Amino acid sequence: MEAQVRSEDAAPPATTPRFDTRTRVLLEGPIASTLLRLATPNVLVMFVQASVGLIETYFVAKLGTDALAGVALVFPVLMLMQMMSAGAMGGGISSAIARALGAGCRADAEALVVHALVIAVGFGLLFMLAMLGGGRWLYSVMGGSGASLTAALTYSTVVFSGAILIWVFNSLANVIRGTGNMAVPAVITSVGAAALIPLSPCLIFGWGPFPRLGVAGGAVAVIVYYVIGSIALVVYLRARRSVVRLSFVDVRFRWPLFHDILRVGAVAALITVQTNLTIVITTGFVGRFGSAAIAGYGTGSRLEYLLVPLVFGLGGPLVAMVGTNIGAGQRDRALRAAWIGAGIAAGLTEIIGLTAAALPHAWLSLFDTDPAMLDAGSRYLRAVGPFYGLFGLGMGLYFASQGAGRLSWPLLANLTRLVIAAGGGWLALRWSGDVSYVFVALSAAFAAFGLINAGAVAGGAWFGPVAWSRPRSRS
Repeated sequence: MEAQVRSEDAAPPATTPRFDTRTRVLLEGPIASTLLRLATPNVLVMFVQASVGLIETYFVAKLGTDALAGVALVFPVLMLMQMMSAGAMGGGISSAIARALGAGCRADAEALVVHALVIAVGFGLLFMLAMLGGGRWLYSVMGGSGASLTAALTYSTVVFSGAILIWVFNSLANVIRGTGNMAVPAVITSVGAAALIPLSPCLIFGWGPFPRLGVAGGAVAVIVYYVIGSIALVVYLRARRSVVRLSFVDVRFRWPLFHDILRVGAVAALITVQTNLTIVITTGFVGRFGSAAIAGYGTGSRLEYLLVPLVFGLGGPLVAMVGTNIGAGQRDRALRAAWIGAGIAAGLTEIIGLTAAALPHAWLSLFDTDPAMLDAGSRYLRAVGPFYGLFGLGMGLYFASQGAGRLSWPLLANLTRLVIAAGGGWLALRWSGDVSYVFVALSAAFAAFGLINAGAVAGGAWFGPVAWSRPRSRS
C-alpha cells in the first residue's frame, strides 16, 4: 500500500478504477477550457488577497510613518511564509493528493490530508519560534530602530503567534485544490476577506465596541481571518461532499506519504527562497543609483506582483490536472496539459509586458509623477516587459512540474535566474554608471528561467522522451 502513492512511476492500472466526477473531468475533460474554468476562482482569490494587503497598509499608514515602516519590515518575512505555505509546500500537497486520486488510491489520498496537517503544524511552529525569538535581531539588521522597530515587533509578535493557523489554512486549501475543486477555497477566502476589510480598521482605531489596538489591531484581524477560515475548511473536509475527507480515526503515519509531499514541497520552498533573494539583491543594486531609481524600479516591478496571482491562479488547476493524469498513467495528456497551461500563462503575461513596455507612463503615473522616477521606471519596463512572457512560460511549467513531482530542473532554472540577476547587476555597477544595464541583467534572468524550464520539459526531464499520441477517451 505504501508504494501506491508514488504512482507516477507506475504503469497504468490494468483495470480502470472508479473515479468521482471532479477527477474524471481532470482525466477526460477538454484541457484548455477546464484549466481556464478552474483558474477563474483561483485568480479572483489571489487578487482579493492582494487587495486586502493594500487596504490594511492604507489604514496602518493613518497611524503615522513609524507604524507604516514597522509593518513594512515585517512584510517580506510574512510574504515568504505565505509563499512557502500556499505556493511551495501547498503545491506539494496538491500534487500528492492529485497523483493519489489519479491512481485510484482514495485511502492514500485521505491519509495524505492528516500528513499535510502535521507538516503544516511543524513548519508553522518553526516560523513562530524563529520570529518570536529572532525578530528583534532581524528587524534591526533590516534597518529598524526606535519607534519603527517597536511597531515591527508589536505587529510581528501577534501575526507570527498565529503562524500555525496560517500554515493550516493554506495547507487545507491546497488539499481541496488537489481534488480539482478551486471554488471552495476561493469562496471561503473571499468571504473572509470581505469580513476582514471592515474588521481591520475597527481594531486599529477602536471603532464602535472594539478596543483600540493600534498597529497590533491589523495583525489581530489577520489572525481572526485565518481562525475562521481554517474552521470552514475543516468543516468542508469533514462533509460527505468532499472528494477526500479529513478523519483522525485509525491514523497511522507513514514516511512514504510524508516523503511524497516533502519531495515536491521542500524543493519548491527552496525555489521560493531563491526568488525572494533575487528581489532583495536586485533592489540593493538599483538603490546604488539613488532614491529616484529605486522608486522607479519599485513602482515598475509592482506590475510583476500582478503577474504572480495571474499565473498562480492557473498554476493551481495545472498542478491538479498534471498530477491526476500522471497518477492515472496518462503521461501524454499530462504533458499536453503542461504545455497548454504554460502557453496560456506565457500569452497573458506577454500581453501585459508588451503593453507596459509600449506605454510605461500609463502604469507609473498612477503612483507618482516625478520625472526622475518616471525615467527609471520606464527604463525598467522597456527592458524587462518584453520578457514577461518567458517568465510566465517558466512559471507555468514550474507549477506543472509540481504536479509531476519533478522539480530538479525548475530549481536549477531559478538558481540560474538568481546568478544572472546578481552577477549581471554586479557587473553593471562595476563597469557602468547606467541603471539600464541592471535591468538588462534582469531580462536575461527572466529569459533563462523560462527557456531552461521549457527545454527541460521538452527534453523529457519528467520521465524521458514520450511519444505524443492522440488522446483516447476513457470508458
